[in-house]
Amino acid sequence: MKLETQCLHAGYQPDSSTNACAVPVYKTSSYVFNDTEHAANLFGLRELGNIYTRLMNPTTDVLEQRVAALDGGAAGLGVASGTSGVFYSIINIAQEGDEIISANNLYGGTYTQFNDILPKFGINVKFVDPNDPQNFAAAITDKTKALFCETVSNPGLDVADIEAIAKIGADKGIPLIVDSTFSTPYLTKPIEHGAAIVVHSLTKWLGGHGNGIGGVVVDS
Repeated sequence: MKLETQCLHAGYQPDSSTNACAVPVYKTSSYVFNDTEHAANLFGLRELGNIYTRLMNPTTDVLEQRVAALDGGAAGLGVASGTSGVFYSIINIAQEGDEIISANNLYGGTYTQFNDILPKFGINVKFVDPNDPQNFAAAITDKTKALFCETVSNPGLDVADIEAIAKIGADKGIPLIVDSTFSTPYLTKPIEHGAAIVVHSLTKWLGGHGNGIGGVVVDS
């Protein structure tokens, strides 16, 4: 399937009861269970299905599947903003006493999160110049849980050598998280270059119109 077709159709199977071409917007907080056994199976993760919109929603599911398809990833998770996506990707890997190594040419909101907020959770962030990937290698310790960079930095427009940075991490069993907001899957697919996790701010190029805030995390 070509990229243009994925942009329009990936992740969506038309509702058989309406045959709607456009993705319906499901404005519901909860869902009907067939019976108590069905509910128990859903909550027990023995059966896939909708439970609660904070956890999943049919409209959001299309977005998640579509961006994951565009990135060549296994699955996606829609979140409130790009910085939320960055936080989710880190907090599921690192905990108190751990550290991550990040490029120093970051979007301001991400820098604030790494420099001011993550240390309050006991997660240390080392900043390195990504123009020489070996700076990541030199900073790795036994506490390092992830490497982080932006495909094209915001706003400096520096281009990261994703493949080289990813290999440095892979050699040590450390995943690379890439914020690919500024290049989008149309230009760059970081997973194809070794990234383990890709984050997008949907507020920028993927959103297209500057009329909404959102984010998505894609797993390889």
